[in-house]
Amino acid sequence: MANFETVEVSTDLLILGGGMAACGAAVEAAYWAKKNGLKVTLVDKAALDRSGAVAMGLSAINQYIGLKENANTVEQYVQYVRQDLMGVTREDLVYNIARHVDSTVHLFEKWGLPIWKDKEGNYVHEGRWQIMINGESYKIIVAEAAKNALGTDNIYERVFIVEPIMDGDRIAGAVGFSTRENKFYVFKAKAVIAAMGGAVGVFKPRSSGEGLGRSWYPPFNSGASAYFTIKAGAEMTCQEVRFIPVRFKDAYGPVGAWFLLFKSRATNAMGGEYMVERAEELKNWGPYGSAKPIPANLRNYLGMLDTNEGLGPIYMRTEEAIAKLASAAGSEKEFKKKMKELEAEAWEDFLDMTISQAILWAATNTAPEEKSSEIAAAEPYFIGSHSGASGAWVSGPEDIAPAEYNWGYCNMTTTKGLFAAGDASGASSHKFSSGSHAEGRIAAKSAVRFIVENNAMPNVDAAVVEELKAKILKPVDLFEQNCNFSTDPEVNPNYIKPRMYMFRLQKLMDEYAGGVSAQFTTNQAMLEKALELLAFLKEDSEKLAASSLHELMRCWENVQRTWQAEAHVRTMLFREETRWPGYYFRADKPKMDEENWKVFANCKWDPANGEWS
Repeated sequence: MANFETVEVSTDLLILGGGMAACGAAVEAAYWAKKNGLKVTLVDKAALDRSGAVAMGLSAINQYIGLKENANTVEQYVQYVRQDLMGVTREDLVYNIARHVDSTVHLFEKWGLPIWKDKEGNYVHEGRWQIMINGESYKIIVAEAAKNALGTDNIYERVFIVEPIMDGDRIAGAVGFSTRENKFYVFKAKAVIAAMGGAVGVFKPRSSGEGLGRSWYPPFNSGASAYFTIKAGAEMTCQEVRFIPVRFKDAYGPVGAWFLLFKSRATNAMGGEYMVERAEELKNWGPYGSAKPIPANLRNYLGMLDTNEGLGPIYMRTEEAIAKLASAAGSEKEFKKKMKELEAEAWEDFLDMTISQAILWAATNTAPEEKSSEIAAAEPYFIGSHSGASGAWVSGPEDIAPAEYNWGYCNMTTTKGLFAAGDASGASSHKFSSGSHAEGRIAAKSAVRFIVENNAMPNVDAAVVEELKAKILKPVDLFEQNCNFSTDPEVNPNYIKPRMYMFRLQKLMDEYAGGVSAQFTTNQAMLEKALELLAFLKEDSEKLAASSLHELMRCWENVQRTWQAEAHVRTMLFREETRWPGYYFRADKPKMDEENWKVFANCKWDPANGEWS
């Protein structure tokens, strides 16, 4: 076996991840752990300052209720989320996050996050639930608070967590490896919070070659949360609900500010506005298509209909929107001044969070006040915190959750002692960055309570840990044993390198599970073929090889993506309707079936026999 030092760490609470949910968990756990004499340890695959979906920054906080301003009610937010997810959402979880999220936003401001204010000192809203921020340092500010709360001695960065450690039906910790030095880590814990983000790279991206990593959602999120919770035997939910964002084409710049703040229109190449011209189609998706706001997937779908009929490209009419806003300024001098302000805001929206889009504008001589920009539906992502819903099935809050949705500790999965937050917890979408942080806090408080009431360290079988170590480091051994067999180490009959494996997975999912090239359409036969090919791919995953620690990480990222892919295909196959056109369309079941399928589709992998149910 590869020469790796084994490092053992014992703690009371183990937080896995470094994004918004993990940082929220760190702040809250540190407070309650101190009161109860407990130790908290956080492990992040990356570096906390720039880890997670907010890594590059953000131009808006997308969940703020405005309770102290009496702007909205929690019930109204729950109604909005239920509507956007076509009726399938855990209202108890959404309610619980929404009633706490404002306090998290106020913490951000207290820690130093600049939030836009109007002349009266009120937050500037992008939309009803969104407030504008200067967010290029958003994650750094939130990470600093987490580091101050935990202390850097209790934070392990650049450590890639792979497998859970189990003691019967209870979580006992996690194992992984350093991506910087030859160390294998064994973390033993009384409770674990999974907050390792969602998954990108499961489907073939629109951008290829040098642009392969230029996805909208961070390319380093590889399904670690789903893999970890599935392998721990936790029940999963909404694995079919992937999210497809419409973004500025090729650099994946966000469109939210343009629709909500700049009040821009999107039109096809002929000038037709699909949201107006195809309004009749929305009646086929009642009651959701006739309500306001129109669900994100249905807005996607109307644009896709234009594209499929050869009316593309689809354009964001940036020049029209800026001119319209500036025209209200009055005199010519005021008009020019307003135009300059709006132009600066247009660029800042990208410089805050998607710098590649600003670079693309510059590279293609695009001045947004003069020229429209193309927008397009991106490849599918798995993000339970945004407009998707995939994640673990977790226990709801005791005071409001129905009995069947509550098993004692809020945000605990069906595996004892394993909690989930952010993208790791399912059926509670539209929490975004602020709600993920709030849910991390909720999960941490519950996890500390669990430890206080179950304060015994689970048993860890040393022989099982050694087996996991051999399995995780196998790609290194495989490469060392076989790399000299061929003149080019990238091509070898005895192993497969992670990059080629990833291309196979992405091609498979793209073609058979409704990716970009299949116009997001699939059917039973295609999904069954996908499962057949995934079985072959999983066999070949045993031959993944790594020439470095970086490639070892890439090997296990691929395995994580493969498990996310299988959970997705199996659940899409199970749900015999089309509920989210615009995210995916089942051509053999083209209609929504409220009578039979207004239900959660949950799946579970049994570690005892390797069977899915």
